[in-house]
Amino acid sequence: MSGSTAVRPSARRTRAHGPVAGRTRASVRRAAAHARAYLAGAVARLRPHPVAYGLVLVLAAGLLTLAGPGGGTADAASVCTGRPARTVAFATGELRLYRNRHYACALVLAKRPGAPRPMKVTLQPRGGRAAVVSGRWGRQAGPVTVHALNRCVRASATVANRSTATGWILC
Repeated sequence: MSGSTAVRPSARRTRAHGPVAGRTRASVRRAAAHARAYLAGAVARLRPHPVAYGLVLVLAAGLLTLAGPGGGTADAASVCTGRPARTVAFATGELRLYRNRHYACALVLAKRPGAPRPMKVTLQPRGGRAAVVSGRWGRQAGPVTVHALNRCVRASATVANRSTATGWILC
């Protein structure tokens, strides 16, 4: 063993590139452990204090009590953009159509919201493919939007096996 120089495994240099190049594996491990400890302390400092959390909840509850329930109209805000263009009522619901310059939008509302039931709404631009939304909902199906710049559209809706359909409208 007189001619060989032994190097301890922890003192070997890493073959990595970048900020760890030329550092020993042990020093890289120490730096990683230090970073983990620092981050754990930072996360612990970010936890909210229980008293402050309770105070925020009490303030939020008080503001909601003062504001009361929504004072708006009974009509829900529409999820479609544009102006209301047509409303078609039928036995179990209502088909609503909206239009802006480029798009037409449709949704169907149940007359009596409640338990989920089969609903379907279809909107088709003239010369285009129909967009369909179907499933089981309690209040509304849709919205369905199609590109309808300078085009007529037709729509149909179904709520609990009762349906309605329009001809080509909004021309």
